[in-house]
Amino acid sequence: MIGRMLKKDLLRNRIITLTLSAFIMLSSLLIASAVGIMVDLFVSMDKLFQKSNAPHFVQMHSGEIDQRLIDKFSFDNELVKEQQTVEMINIDGSNIFLNESQRAENESVMDISFVKQNPSFDFLLNLENQVIKVSQGEIGVPIYYMQQNDLNIGDKIWVANGNFKKEFMIKAFVRDVQMNPSIVSSKRFVINDQDWNIVKANIGESEYLIEFLLTDLDKITEFESMYQSADLPQKGPKITYSLFKTLNALSEGIVALVIVLISLLLIAIAILCIRFTMMTTMEEDYREIGVMKGIGIQSKDIQKLYLTKYIVIAAVASIGGFVLSIFVGHIFTANIALYMGTAEKTVLHYFVPLIGTMVVFIAVLFYCQLVLRKFRRITAIEALRAGSSLDNRQSWRVFKLQKSKFPNVNVFLGIKDVFERFKVYGLVCFVFILSTFIIIVPVNFLNTVESPGFITYMGAGKSDIRIDLQQSMDVGQRFTDMQYYIENDSTVEKYSALVTSTIKILNSEGTYENINVEIGDFTVFPLEYLKGSAPKHKNDIALSYMKANELEKNVGDVLVLIVNGQKQELTICGIYQDISNGGKTAKALLPYDSKNILWYVVNLDVKTGVDVNEKIEEYKKVFYPAKVTDMDEYLSQTLGTTINQLKVVTVSSIVIAISIAVLITGMFFTMLIAKDAIQITIMKSLGFSNRDIQVQYITRSLLVLLIGIVFGTFIAGTLGQELVSLLGSFMGASNIKFVVNSLVSYILCPLLLIIAVTITTLINSMEIKKRGDFKIKAE
Repeated sequence: MIGRMLKKDLLRNRIITLTLSAFIMLSSLLIASAVGIMVDLFVSMDKLFQKSNAPHFVQMHSGEIDQRLIDKFSFDNELVKEQQTVEMINIDGSNIFLNESQRAENESVMDISFVKQNPSFDFLLNLENQVIKVSQGEIGVPIYYMQQNDLNIGDKIWVANGNFKKEFMIKAFVRDVQMNPSIVSSKRFVINDQDWNIVKANIGESEYLIEFLLTDLDKITEFESMYQSADLPQKGPKITYSLFKTLNALSEGIVALVIVLISLLLIAIAILCIRFTMMTTMEEDYREIGVMKGIGIQSKDIQKLYLTKYIVIAAVASIGGFVLSIFVGHIFTANIALYMGTAEKTVLHYFVPLIGTMVVFIAVLFYCQLVLRKFRRITAIEALRAGSSLDNRQSWRVFKLQKSKFPNVNVFLGIKDVFERFKVYGLVCFVFILSTFIIIVPVNFLNTVESPGFITYMGAGKSDIRIDLQQSMDVGQRFTDMQYYIENDSTVEKYSALVTSTIKILNSEGTYENINVEIGDFTVFPLEYLKGSAPKHKNDIALSYMKANELEKNVGDVLVLIVNGQKQELTICGIYQDISNGGKTAKALLPYDSKNILWYVVNLDVKTGVDVNEKIEEYKKVFYPAKVTDMDEYLSQTLGTTINQLKVVTVSSIVIAISIAVLITGMFFTMLIAKDAIQITIMKSLGFSNRDIQVQYITRSLLVLLIGIVFGTFIAGTLGQELVSLLGSFMGASNIKFVVNSLVSYILCPLLLIIAVTITTLINSMEIKKRGDFKIKAE
C-alpha cells in the first residue's frame, strides 16, 4: 500500500519532486566534491613530499658560506639525519628569454634561479613525479612558467648576458616542493651539471639553500632554535616543513572551503524547501489525515507514510550527487593534479566523500522527522471539521483596495498579497537572500583580491611603483644610488625606501629566534592597522597578526631583541595584516647590520599626469637589474593561481545561485497557483483576465526578490565579510574589507536574478489559464 501511495504522490507532484531532488543532489555533489578536494589535496601533497623527499628545515642565505662549520654542526647535532647545501645561480629576468620571445622576463616579479638536480633529497620532479634528469642543452622549467607563457616540451629558452648566450630545450616541467605556488616569488630551473658550471662562470650570482632532514619532525622548533643560536649562515629567510605544506595547500584549500560554504547553504535551502512542501502537502491532505485518524490509524503510521517519500527522494538524490561527484570532481582538482600530481585512488577518495553525502541524507531525514511531529497535534474531529490546518491569510490587512490610490490595480493586489501572506512567502524570500549572498560574497572577494589595495594585506603600503633589489655584491651602493636618483626625480610625488633585515627576538619559550624586520619610514605609504599604529619612535615595533598570536603579545607589550649585539626592549605599537613570508614579520625604526640584510624595496608615487608605464620602463633601464613593477602586475604574478581559482568558484557560485532561484521560484509558484485555484476562479468571474492575474504573480515574485536582494546584499557585506576574514586569518589577514564594484555587485548581479525569476514566474503563471478554466467549467 505504501508503495502505491508513494508512486501516486510522486507522479502527482513531479515538479516538486524533481526540484527537491535537484537541491539535495546539488548539495550532495558539492559537499562530496569539497571533501574530495581536501582528500585529493592532502593525498597528492603527501605523495609529492614523499617523492621529492622534502626538506624539514631550509635556511636561505645570500653571501659566502663555510661548509665546514655547517658540517660540524650537523655531525654534532643528534636531530640531524642528513644535510645538503644547494647553490643556486640567480638569473635576472632581463637575461632570460622564453619560447622564442624577443622580450626578456624583466617584467616578472619572480626570482629565477638555475640549479642542478639535488643528490640526496629535495628532488625536483617532472609531471610524472619522477626525479628530473636532464642532458646537456636541456632544461626543466617550473610549472608556473608553463602556464604563464604557454610553454610546451621542446620549446627553446635562452639566457644571455653581453657576448654570452646559451640555448636550452625544454625537457620537462618542474614540480618543486619548495617553490610550486605562485605566491612564492622564487622559481628553480633545472639544468645539467656541465651547463650549470658554464652558466655560473658567465652570468648571475650565487645564493644558497642550507637544507636539513631531521630524525624527528616533531622537534623542528627545537632544531630551529639550535640553528639560530649557532654561528651559521642566516642571511635570508628560513622555511620549515609545515610552511611548505601550508603554501602548497593555500589556493586549493581556499577553494574547498568556499565550496563547503556554498554546499552548506544549499543544504539549508533544501531543508527549507522540504518543510514548505511537507506543510503544504499536509494542509492539502488535512481532511484525509482526519479520516485516517478517525478509523484508528495511529500518528506514527501516518508519519511513516509521509516520511517514506522523503527517505526515497533524499536517498536517490544523495547517491546521485555522490556518483556525479566522481565524474565531475576532476574539474575542481585539475590544478592539484597539475602542481602535485594525480594521486592513486584509494578507499579514502570514495569513503570520505561518501560520509559527506551521508551527512546530507541524515540532515534531511532528521529535519523531516521534526516537521512530522505536527501530526501529534492533529485530532480527527478538528481535521474533519476544519478541512484545512490554517488560514494562510494573516490578520494584517493594512492594504485596502477601496482606499488605494495606486495607479495599477494588479500591481497593488500583488503587493497586498505578499504583505498579507508574508509567512507563505517567507521561504522563497529567504532563498533569495541566500542566493544573493552566494553571488555577491565571491564576486566581492574576487574584486578585493584583484584590486591594487590588496597589497596592504601583504604587509606593504599601496603605491604606484614598487622596486625590489635582491642581494648582490654591490647592492648597498646600488640602493644608495637609487635613492639619490629618485630623490632628484622631479616627476616623483613621494617615495619610501625600506630595508628588510633578520633580527633575533626573544620568543615565548625564552629562546631567541630570527624574525624578518622591515626598517624604514612607514608613514609615507601607511597600512591599516588592526590595533595601534605604525612605528614612529626608535623604541616602537609593529608585529604581523600571525607573529603577535605566536608570541602571545598585544599592543603595549614589551619585546626583547638583539640589535647590533645588544639587548634592546621595544614596545609593540601596532598589529598589522601580512600574508607574505609565512605571515610572520615585523616593522621598526631600528639600525640595521648590512651583513643581515635580506632585500631592499622602494615604493613611490609619481605626480599627476606622469605616465606610470613610461616611468617603469625608465627605471628598468636605470636601475637594472632591479625588479620594477606596478602593483597590478605584482599582485597578478604573485597571486595569479589563487585569482584564477577564485574566478572559477565565482562563476560557479553565480550559476548555482541563479539555478537555485529558478528552481525554487518554479516550485513555489507552481504550488502557490495550485493552492490559489479557487481565488483565481473568483477573480476571473469578476472580470480579471489571465494577463491581469499573471501581472499579480510577477509583482509578488519581484517584490519578494527585491526584499531578498536588499537583505542579501546587506548580509553579504557584513556577515560575508566576516566569513572571508575568518578564512584570511589562517593566512595572516584577519580583517579583510571588501573592495566593491558597485556596477557588478549592485546592478548586474541583481539584474541577472531579476531576469531569471521574472522569466520563471511568467512560465509558471501560464498554468493560471488551465487552473481557472477548469474551475469555471466545474462550477
